[in-house]
Amino acid sequence: MFTVFTSVLGGVGLFLLGMILMTDGLKALAGDALRSILSKYTTNRWSAVGAGAGLTAIVQSSSATTVATIGFVSAGLLPFSNAVGVIIGANLGTTSTGWLVSLLGLKLNVGQLLLPVIGFGAFAKLVTRGRLAQIGQTLAGFGVIFVGIDVLQAGMKELATQFDPSTWPEATLGGRALLVLIGVAMTVVMQSSSAAVATTLAALSGGTIDVQQAAALVVGQNIGTTITAGIASIGGSVSAKRTALAHIIFNLVTAAVAFVILPWFTHGIEEFAEDGLGGDHALTIAAFHTAFNLLGAAIFLPVLPQYSRFIERRIKLKGPRLTQHLDTSLLSVPAVAVEAARNVLKEIAATMFDDLRRMLEGERKMAAGGSLEQIGEALAETRRFLQRIPPPETTGFEFHRQLSTVHALDHLERLVEDMHEPESLTSVRRNDSLRKVGEDMGEILALLAKQLRDPDVEPEAQVAEAFSHKLAEDRRTARPAILEATAARRIDAEQALKELAAQRWLDRLAYHIWRSAHHLREMTRKEAKAAPPTSADAGMPTRILKREDVETPGANPPPPSN
Repeated sequence: MFTVFTSVLGGVGLFLLGMILMTDGLKALAGDALRSILSKYTTNRWSAVGAGAGLTAIVQSSSATTVATIGFVSAGLLPFSNAVGVIIGANLGTTSTGWLVSLLGLKLNVGQLLLPVIGFGAFAKLVTRGRLAQIGQTLAGFGVIFVGIDVLQAGMKELATQFDPSTWPEATLGGRALLVLIGVAMTVVMQSSSAAVATTLAALSGGTIDVQQAAALVVGQNIGTTITAGIASIGGSVSAKRTALAHIIFNLVTAAVAFVILPWFTHGIEEFAEDGLGGDHALTIAAFHTAFNLLGAAIFLPVLPQYSRFIERRIKLKGPRLTQHLDTSLLSVPAVAVEAARNVLKEIAATMFDDLRRMLEGERKMAAGGSLEQIGEALAETRRFLQRIPPPETTGFEFHRQLSTVHALDHLERLVEDMHEPESLTSVRRNDSLRKVGEDMGEILALLAKQLRDPDVEPEAQVAEAFSHKLAEDRRTARPAILEATAARRIDAEQALKELAAQRWLDRLAYHIWRSAHHLREMTRKEAKAAPPTSADAGMPTRILKREDVETPGANPPPPSN
């Protein structure tokens, strides 16, 4: 009996070890693939489900997909309703483990054949670096999974001689409920629904349990995986708690429906297996696992927007609106953390542009400091968040993206300082020509704010650039004329100085508006590669967060002079 127990325990351990090695290797190989797929292929509920299922089936880890999804929601890169679709897809994708085990692990017994693959993979992991090492780890993990299944299957066959399926709870309502609870406990103890399902399939293949019992266990295991998610969300971000709640409710409802129709459902699936799968019981359970998750998806997808809003009302966002996406849990994924900071800066910039437009249009209450104080605090919090992001390599796309984010922050901080100049604003409002300049600037600000909030709007940074250049040129030509008129006593000296100060003020505003909009626009990888070297390449720290930051040479003109 002790040998049987150690075989089962060792088989589960080998399976878990193989899953960890393979999943980590695949995630490392994927690199930014998770991020790019989630950003590109989750535009609606259907594609979100497909992306979640596909990613989970590839990396064999619903937790990896869920963590990436939480990060995207926290960063404001993915609407929560689409994230719920990804979670539903991840539940579908994780059922692929059952097919993998039943088709290869139990049917073909490839564990012995994969021993050389394990050796090659381990050797590659030890002596190579980069992608070769990651491929080696993935191959070694893949092989260990099936060795673990072989050991587990052998242990279950021995266990079948000690136990009769009839000793397990009978196929009554209470018996099925007890089996569901046992399935939940198996997942909680193993911390992996995939390992629990693999153990169930091995027990079924070895004759320790029958199809009805295995089906009830799988329903419980589907519930058990949500407990891990729930525990992980304790103390986490609002996005993590929302995602965990959406995951828990989906799995509970799906399991409840599957439990109610379990006798008829398994009977239908078993008939299908007899005709289409040759009576293979392990494949029957794999099909059942996939089928009731598909049923759950069919229930939730039509009402996904309403379901998402229900979750959002239960768990509300906390903290200031402008910085609600600065989630410290994102710092472990620097690229996503930078995207979060950029999204926050876009919303701050859009709010600033709206406030400045209202100021120029004569709504003096916007210059009183209330909204500007909140903006200043939001910028300060964003700067602190950026300081905590690990610095990237001083070349490549991620470096240029982080650098442009810092530049945008710097220009917005200077802009909010310039907006605290009520005297210049008063001069602009009293001078007809300056008031016309302010009105033109207001139109550009409205366009830029709309662009920052809606990425589908055509970029208007070029308009801001042209306006800034024209304003600087007008100021340079108007300044001598004003000074000459002042010397000739045609203009009051105090009035002239105020007008000159107002011109310089408008010039500074236009410049920082243009540069912040320029740095917050989406840069392609091709543009980043073609960008000229920056001062950071010459030895400056990669975490450039001081006022002395310089613009990229050749890309930006010098700031306006007095």
